[in-house]
Amino acid sequence: MIRAETVVRGIGQLATLAGPPGPRRGAAARDLGIVEEAALAVDAGRVVWTGPDRLLDRFVRRRPGGRWFDAAGSVVVPGFVDAHTHAVFFGDRSDEVERKLSGASYGEIARSGGGLYATVRATRHASDAELERAAAARLGRMARHGTTAVEVKSGYALSHAGELRLLRVIGRLGRRRRGPRVVATYLGAHAVPDERRSDRRRYVDEIVRRTVPAVARERLARFVDVFCEPGFFSPRESRAILTAARQSGLDGKIHADEFVRSGGAALAARLRLRSADHLLAATARDREQLARAGVTAVILPVTPFASLASRRSPGRELVDAGVAVALGTDCSPNSYVESMPIALNHAVYSAHLTPAEALTAATVNAAWAVGLEGVAGRLTPGRPADFALFPVRRVREIPYRIGVEPAAVFREGKPLFSGAVRPYF
Repeated sequence: MIRAETVVRGIGQLATLAGPPGPRRGAAARDLGIVEEAALAVDAGRVVWTGPDRLLDRFVRRRPGGRWFDAAGSVVVPGFVDAHTHAVFFGDRSDEVERKLSGASYGEIARSGGGLYATVRATRHASDAELERAAAARLGRMARHGTTAVEVKSGYALSHAGELRLLRVIGRLGRRRRGPRVVATYLGAHAVPDERRSDRRRYVDEIVRRTVPAVARERLARFVDVFCEPGFFSPRESRAILTAARQSGLDGKIHADEFVRSGGAALAARLRLRSADHLLAATARDREQLARAGVTAVILPVTPFASLASRRSPGRELVDAGVAVALGTDCSPNSYVESMPIALNHAVYSAHLTPAEALTAATVNAAWAVGLEGVAGRLTPGRPADFALFPVRRVREIPYRIGVEPAAVFREGKPLFSGAVRPYF
């Protein structure tokens, strides 16, 4: 008999995402491993049993003092993995909305000292405590929306010491038990800082020779990312930084082809990076190369919406090309969204994924994209019990219903958020 500390029964549909390891492509991305009229049992923070509710009493006994939750027909899905955020920053850029509406581009706003550079100035002046409090509140709201794991990039200090400081803040956030799991990514190559524009070559060299080795030596991040776009970092510079990362034992990611076809996707394929993100301007040829190289594409469909861009995230095109697709919010001052359900809505209605493909992108594929494939994205025996309960009848309603929110969110079987669980139908 299986003993359990926590039992959730009366689940209308349980999406386990059971299946082989690795990211899902093609038809596999539409298989959510759904169990109808289900129950879920947890012990010592891990899933110990899933199956039909009618079989629960035959296989599972609740431990003395254990908790019993009645889902009352609601659905349960793995906690969302947000595969791309810039969640550690200070200040906001709400004053730039009118400039966007008047037609100013991301690059134009940045070149005038706004955009990313405005956030760099605010972040540099904030104390460690201010940064940590602001980011912890942000991550708490993400958890309220069903996110139980999140990738967080540095990139708003743009100096050796400053970027290490941000990574240490991210590390402290990751040690908090009342929020999502955190994966740190070093993004010193977010932009060339104002004071280094006249010697950008030396700035790139400092990243390659000094900062990347320090990040690896102090184990401050698992990934190194580069913003490969005209006006930011060229494919040649990006390759040098990402090669240095690999030589230091760190995996690589790239902001690729967001505004124009910069060569970032092609570089990701050549280097077989863990992920290539954005990809709004990538071509069919780029998508074929990503598929062959096994690079996961992280789409961020809220970002073009928030940027008033004419392009949409090419989710459908990537899936049809055989690329594994993951999903992120791109939470930042430019795309200030903390809700993965909203990202799921945009993945369906803008990027044209099916609801099942969007849920796969937000769970098992996103976990792969951030190196958490062993601990997040699925609800099968032996894995951490990170899950969200949504008061809807069918799993596919989560991306379908715009603005739907979870009634409860659990990390390792313990509530991160537990509101009223009465379903609304």
